[in-house]
Amino acid sequence: MNTLPERTTSEGPPAPAADTRKRPATRGPVRTTKWRRDGTVPPWGFVVPALLVYAVVVLYPSLAGVVYAFTDWSGIGGFSFVGLDNFRTLLDDRRALESVRNTLLLTVAVVVVQNAVGLLLALGVHANIRSRSLLRVIFFAPAVVSPVMVAFLWKYVYNPDDDAGLNGILGAVGLGGLRQDWLGDPSLALWSVAAMVVWQYAGYSMVIFLAGLQGVPAELHEAARIDGAGTWQRFRYVTWPLLAPALTINLMLSTIGGLKLFDQVYAATNGGPGTSSETLSTVLYKEAFVFGKFGYSTAVALVLALFVAAVSLVQLRYLRAREVTA
Repeated sequence: MNTLPERTTSEGPPAPAADTRKRPATRGPVRTTKWRRDGTVPPWGFVVPALLVYAVVVLYPSLAGVVYAFTDWSGIGGFSFVGLDNFRTLLDDRRALESVRNTLLLTVAVVVVQNAVGLLLALGVHANIRSRSLLRVIFFAPAVVSPVMVAFLWKYVYNPDDDAGLNGILGAVGLGGLRQDWLGDPSLALWSVAAMVVWQYAGYSMVIFLAGLQGVPAELHEAARIDGAGTWQRFRYVTWPLLAPALTINLMLSTIGGLKLFDQVYAATNGGPGTSSETLSTVLYKEAFVFGKFGYSTAVALVLALFVAAVSLVQLRYLRAREVTA
């Protein structure tokens, strides 16, 4: 059978047939319900248990401590509110005021020496030497040891006998005249504890400084070397400004740690001899667990917490400003 040819027009080929298949309807935004119908838990469901634990373990004791600071609570039984009497007692307590002085001196010594030693160690192990990995491990190792263990170790180092510990080493090298009762002398006990803390945490500061050093571009040092800058000039004008974030972290951590230092002091000297190495942390511990004055001890703890927060905020603002201008 003959078929007629398709008619063509000047308008071109015929238009394709329209697609009559049904397209799936586009879904709008999924609305999260209180509990999803498919049985899955919404994101906040994973946060609530952790927040409850945090509230019970941290928030409630902290708020209760603020309340107890204004009471005469003895740790057991009832209590009565005494207003600001605990804080007035604190201002008149000679031992507490001396502990504030000791805490500040100890903090300054730890912050300055620990960060200086940590920076020197970081510069040393950052150099291209074969044993740098081993040295990093050795210098950082004390930071992971329990502070109480470090204190007992250094109590042996500070043994007052002439033939033991540091005194024995001094005698062996002909410096017997420098032998001291390091923890029994009121004028040396606080600084002996400071040396102990620096020995333990200088490696921790080293690691933070080392991370900052590894972030300094090598191209900057090469450009400064080509321009004729010496080793000190490259450190002063290239490395040091770029270490500002690492310095901020180290100063903040060492300051907070020094202000609330307790373990090493209590284990090594128990605040003695006398009150020569007493800190605010040891005072509040003794007032609570030795003398049973929990209300007064929480007042001391509240003052310590506010003092640490104030010092940290001031220090943080200054160091952040330095990071911008460095």
